[in-house]
Amino acid sequence: MSNWENKNNMPTVYLIDDEPELLELLSDVVELTGLSAQGYTRASMFFEQVPTFEPDSILVLDLHMPEMDGIEVMRRLAQMNNPPALILISGHDTGVLHSAEKLGQAHNLKIIASLGKPVTIGHFRQLLDQHTQSDKWIQRNDHQTIGRKFTEVELHRAIRDDHLTLHYQPQFEIATEKITVVEALVRWQHPEEGLVYPDRFIPLAEQNGLIGKLTSWVIEKVVQQEQQWQKAGLSVAVSVNISAVDITSLTLPEQLAELLADNKLDPTRLTLEVTESALMGELVTSLDILTRLRLKGIGLSIDDFGTGYSSLSQLHRVPFTELKIDRSFVYNITEDTEARSIVKTCILLGHELNMWVVAEGVETKEHLDILRQLCCDRAQGYLFSKPVPAEKMTERLHSET
Repeated sequence: MSNWENKNNMPTVYLIDDEPELLELLSDVVELTGLSAQGYTRASMFFEQVPTFEPDSILVLDLHMPEMDGIEVMRRLAQMNNPPALILISGHDTGVLHSAEKLGQAHNLKIIASLGKPVTIGHFRQLLDQHTQSDKWIQRNDHQTIGRKFTEVELHRAIRDDHLTLHYQPQFEIATEKITVVEALVRWQHPEEGLVYPDRFIPLAEQNGLIGKLTSWVIEKVVQQEQQWQKAGLSVAVSVNISAVDITSLTLPEQLAELLADNKLDPTRLTLEVTESALMGELVTSLDILTRLRLKGIGLSIDDFGTGYSSLSQLHRVPFTELKIDRSFVYNITEDTEARSIVKTCILLGHELNMWVVAEGVETKEHLDILRQLCCDRAQGYLFSKPVPAEKMTERLHSET
């Protein structure tokens, strides 16, 4: 075992690997990034010496370990408070890594990435660098934001008093690298907590019957913004996320159609994004609503594709116009041949079904180059822009005209 003291209050990177040489090498890389490293050759010693974890810490975990393997380590971490984010490594085939990654996620552990052995040092360092860039970390892990719980009264007041705001993230046509669509993402500008991400208030809205009001607020603001862009001579479509509760509201199609007609907006300029998991509830009602939305000209996108349990049946049943490939696959296409094959298959499937295909989580030029080779239509991610307020997006759109 080797130990280093924490430096400059930076996040600690713990490493568990029974190969001392690799442990030393990875520890050196950690030190080069300015982080503090603590290495262990046995998991039992790790748990003996690290009873609690610092905020934002990372654990680099070899799955194949004597005495206590990586799967057992994850099971134990899942029972602890504030467990570290994980980078999984293994000399086994990629199928084992993928299964371990899914298991970690099922345990509600933060999985940064999974790496095959031999570990590519450049990729390992890139992962550490990206993790310490707080804005990217927030984007990938909104659901892990820590903060106090809000009340139904607070959220109702925020909707009523316009304390919410929309940020927009562009989707780029890969062939032209021009913005054609922006995704509207709701935030809560809280007077005490600052900018609050939707993972902290969407469940509250769904549980307390406020999701309809919240969705109406978002769409009305999107319509207003779209009008402003059109008056300024800017042509861009907008996509909006809707929840599982929204697609059980039988009045939604008529309300949207009336709103668009009253504001003289083309319904084809609006796309509603629905996750696969949202479709697992009242199937008949959801199919009724989604089909009527399409009849009224509104686009439908299946979001986070590949992470649900009945992807193909949903594609066959619902008249989607767009397929969004989940970022967990896109992020790994430069190193993981299986992830690349999944992305390629999603693109082919989407095109065969006459859908636009959007890749989420595009962060590097290498990601974009591969997606271009695979004939993906659009890309969305930090390579182009993080979500920004409407005024900044307007400036960006003007700069491209």
